[in-house]
Amino acid sequence: MTIKVGDKLPEAKFRVMTADGLQVRTTDDIFKGKKVALFAVPGAYTGTCHKMHLPSIFLNAYAMKDKGINTIAIVSVNDAFVMNAWKRDTDQRDEATFLADGNAEFTKAIGMELDGSGNGLGIRSHRYSMLVDDGVVKKLNLEPAPGKVEVSGGDTLLGQL
Repeated sequence: MTIKVGDKLPEAKFRVMTADGLQVRTTDDIFKGKKVALFAVPGAYTGTCHKMHLPSIFLNAYAMKDKGINTIAIVSVNDAFVMNAWKRDTDQRDEATFLADGNAEFTKAIGMELDGSGNGLGIRSHRYSMLVDDGVVKKLNLEPAPGKVEVSGGDTLLGQL
């Protein structure tokens, strides 16, 4: 069942690389008591994700935080080492938390898995953005095609705040 506006996020674990090494963060760690702009991408470094989706987030990061966003989070079905390298290469102002959902546990729990095995990608996430307030979905922008950023970018979510 796909998550929808009004639903509470299920409990899940993410991997995050920190200065102290690999850490596990739960859904509560990320979302409880916070207003979070969550962006999901099919894959780190992939063309649309790297060249279109991430720039739309970082171009609007200050404005989102000015409108009350506590955390900007980016989730992908990639391992923590890849997500850490992607953060290093793209997040020059340290504006986002990069969440590794390597086994697609969170992605499957919210019904957002995408089977990219026909293209050699395995199970991935649909592209979407979500406004989450204290663990509850307030806005959800699901991209109809994984190769486009028409409704899931930072500019769209900013306009909904």
